[in-house]
Formats: sequence, structure tokens, C-alpha cells
Amino acid sequence: MKKVIHKAASRGFADHGWLQAQHSFSFANWFDQERINFGALRVLNDDYVVPGKGFGMHPHENMEIVTIPLSGSLAHKDNKGHENLIRRNDIQVMSAGKGIWHSESNASDLEPVTLFQVWILPEKDGCEPRYDQKYFDPEGRLNTWQKIIAPEKGREWLWLNQKAYFSLANLECGHTLEYRLHGKNQGLYIFIINGEAGVEGEILAKRDAIGLWDVTRVSLTTPGFADILAIEVPMLQAG
Repeated sequence: MKKVIHKAASRGFADHGWLQAQHSFSFANWFDQERINFGALRVLNDDYVVPGKGFGMHPHENMEIVTIPLSGSLAHKDNKGHENLIRRNDIQVMSAGKGIWHSESNASDLEPVTLFQVWILPEKDGCEPRYDQKYFDPEGRLNTWQKIIAPEKGREWLWLNQKAYFSLANLECGHTLEYRLHGKNQGLYIFIINGEAGVEGEILAKRDAIGLWDVTRVSLTTPGFADILAIEVPMLQAG
């Protein structure tokens, strides 16, 4: 087993006034040679957007973009005709493919919106751009893994153009949970949204993360409670 630990305080930070962002991997003006990616996982941004503000129309291409709102409402609009609100427990997948323009903004003039935005390198470039969104009942992740994204289409989850799997879990005090990876070249990036968890001998607190590869299964335990995001990706580059 190989592993890398990313403590919350070691992330990059950017304050744009209307946006405060924590970067788990090199992004925009923050660069760390040791934090370019974790396999096909390229970006994990922890964003806070003030009321009434957001990102104007801007382009993306050849990237799988996953948006996970934590609080508030995020308004999405793109040049393919999609216009939606994304709220807590909604998950959005946008395959930028050969090119797409979109905007994201706080839909409220009163309350901030917080979210994770995750970028995954696609398995193939030049695909047709695609948008999808789905609500996931939080009861479905109590003390178990709730699959929210997978490489294959399914009624119970969203899909993207990579051998990547996203899962959420809300673990109660003293609970143990195992994650089994989907192949030898896969790695697992575990991000603690809230709470505390022990992962393969490491104690992780809120917004800490651990990446593991050359492993087939991973065990987690919770001394208190923990909300966890697990992202499994091909290890294009180990670490």
C-alpha cells in the first residue's frame, strides 16, 4: 500500500472577495509541484460564494466536472440550453468534452453557497459535451457507501467518461466501513467533509484527505461521526 496525506491546512487558498476557495490540488495562481493530481483526479476545490455573485460564462474542454453543493443554491447555465438550480444532496456532472461554455452563480441574494467542485481527467478527449443532475437521498448513505457516480450508466447514479467512482457516507459514532476498489490500477482519495475518521492507521479531521493506491480494500473507523467523500480513480500518475 502507498499513501499520501493532505491536511486541510496544507491546501492552497484564494480570496477573490466574492469567492473564497481552498485548493486540494494546484489550481489557478496556487501551484505545488507535489500536488498536481492524484491519478485522474485533477481538481478538488472547496468553494464559498457570497450572495448574488458567481462565475460568469467561461469555457471548458476535455474535463469531467462534478459539482457537489453543501449549502445554499447554485444556479447553472450553459450554451447547450441547460439552466438548473443545484442544492444540497443534488450532484451535477458536466462532461466538457470537445467544448462547452457555462456559468455558475449563487442563486440567493441573502445566503452564501458552499460547494465542492471536482475535475476528473477523461478517459477519451473530444467527446460530445453532456450535462446531468440527480438528487440523492441522504438516508441512503447512513453507515454505508452511497454510490453517486460510476463509469457506467445506471438508474441509481450518474456517470462520467472515466473509470472513476464517487461515493458518500455518513458514519455514526464507532462505525467501521470498508471500501473495495475496482481494479489493480485504481487509487482511492478519501476526503473528510465533516467529523473525524481513522483510515488505515491515520487519523483525519475535517477537510483532511488521504490518497491510497497499490491496495485492494480500505478500512475506515469513526471515533465520533464523519461525513466522507470517496473518489476512486485510475492512477495515471501515482500521487
